[in-house]
Amino acid sequence: MQAYPKELLHSALQKVSPYIHRTPVLSSGLLNELSGTRLYFKCENFQRGGSYKIRGATHALIRLMESGTVPAVVTHSSGNFAQALSLAARSLSIPAYIVMPENAPKVKKKAVLQYGGKVYECYPSLQAREAAAARIAEEHGAIFIHPSNDPMVIAGQGTAAMELLGEVPDLERVIAPVGGGGLLGGTALAVKYFGKHCIALGGEPFAVDDAYRSLKAGEIMDNETTDTIADGLRTVLGSHTFPILQNHVQIIIRVTEEEIVQAMHLIWERMKIVIEPSSAVAFAAVLKEPRHFKDHKTGIIISGGNVDLQNLPF
Repeated sequence: MQAYPKELLHSALQKVSPYIHRTPVLSSGLLNELSGTRLYFKCENFQRGGSYKIRGATHALIRLMESGTVPAVVTHSSGNFAQALSLAARSLSIPAYIVMPENAPKVKKKAVLQYGGKVYECYPSLQAREAAAARIAEEHGAIFIHPSNDPMVIAGQGTAAMELLGEVPDLERVIAPVGGGGLLGGTALAVKYFGKHCIALGGEPFAVDDAYRSLKAGEIMDNETTDTIADGLRTVLGSHTFPILQNHVQIIIRVTEEEIVQAMHLIWERMKIVIEPSSAVAFAAVLKEPRHFKDHKTGIIISGGNVDLQNLPF
């Protein structure tokens, strides 16, 4: 039996649909001209909680509840999964404890609190996040849900690409940003099962290019810095996401901070929608290496719109 059978993704979409929005797919004639391809943006910036992560959080919670009592849940996240788990837990009447790095955007911390999550700040390192989450799990009897490296989270995240492929079934490329790999992993599985002559690609900041280097090295690599404007992509691949990318993602395109800001600015200006820097990475990758996309119908997962309007990069 496959670890991620097609039926798992089918089931995930059925289970989360009552709790999420079916987000729109938008296009822009000008951006098509700039990129040399026909682009279809799956706008998860309009999703509940402001990002695609409500999909994976909700699916993981529902699966936990089906398997037994869930007294509480805990996770660590720089923002979007923190908001998603808080909102999903509130919808399902489960307490949520959220570990967030001290340098996480204030707007995201505020949203977590508004959604009912209990925030614990920590030093901005993966080790500090994991240690704090483990301590809270022990103190409160909470079940840990990893923001990306969890099979049920990955399957839930894949539902965004499933919806996109359902609306534009003849896509030839689907690209998503990659941090921990939950979105790109789920997207790659959706492309494998529901695409027709379609491939999955990833976009990643040069500053945190662990996924690119991991696929080259054949093993999970770390990052020496988290210094990128794309705060949602500062995490690294895990034991569940890495093999999916190895098997189903052909190309990861790295982009600079300047290219991320330029892509973000173009989408704000031309499409009139609010997206965060992490969401701009996939579009920046299309602009960076158009040869992979020229004359191919391309889907882009806009991962979220949780941006601090008081601290815009343009």
